[in-house]
Amino acid sequence: MDIDVGMWLTLALFVTVIIWLADKALKLRQRKGMIGNTVETSNSLISVLFIVLVIRSFIVEPFTIPSGSMLPTLKVHDFILVNKFSYGLRLPVTNTKIIPLGEPERGDVMVFKYPEDTGQNFIKRVVGLPGDRIAVRDNVLYVNGEAVPRELVGRERNARVWRREYVETLGEQPHLIWQEGRVNPYSGDAMIPERTQGEWQVPEGSYFVMGDNRDNSNDSRFWGVVSEDLVVGEAFLIWMHWDPIFSWPSFSRNGAIDKVEAE
Repeated sequence: MDIDVGMWLTLALFVTVIIWLADKALKLRQRKGMIGNTVETSNSLISVLFIVLVIRSFIVEPFTIPSGSMLPTLKVHDFILVNKFSYGLRLPVTNTKIIPLGEPERGDVMVFKYPEDTGQNFIKRVVGLPGDRIAVRDNVLYVNGEAVPRELVGRERNARVWRREYVETLGEQPHLIWQEGRVNPYSGDAMIPERTQGEWQVPEGSYFVMGDNRDNSNDSRFWGVVSEDLVVGEAFLIWMHWDPIFSWPSFSRNGAIDKVEAE
């Protein structure tokens, strides 16, 4: 489970403000020993905590990618930045929208709170908007009855598995997706995973999201839509890649998330 940094920052700021108010009333800093030192340290942290909380809550927040569900767009251990005001200003902790500034659009890479466990943050691509009819048939994505344009740019295959890479244009921004499955050992035909196929209606106030690694993504096809109150922000930048243990940070992937670079 993700650590709710926003909640702990808010709590820390609240505690330091209480200590500051107590100091104003009781002159706690003038006391010798641990009490005076603690109060002085707490007071010096108020401005720092306030600035960090404002930046993280209303402007931009860093995240790391823990899984391969957004391959090839985002790799495991990519460090990304998320625009917190592109979909409206929200209060920390409660995530209540206080100023509407925009809404998610098809093709956006969106961070949101996982509907089945809001203590976790998920990242997927917005496929369906409120009122849309979404379908996946024979591994082709349809929005309101229209097939989403895509172009095959790469393929791999061996005796057991196949993979195809497409440039898909969902909304105005082209992006890469992967589709893959097993090879029928008897006929040699590519098998399409049935569990990833289906049709869904997006209700009002909700969004249908899918990973770019289409056949290896835990997304709206399995647990449903993302309600508007769970939206966190729009991911827009990769700023570092760092594999854990015995490696140095890499900046070769820095740049906009939806750079189309078939690998």
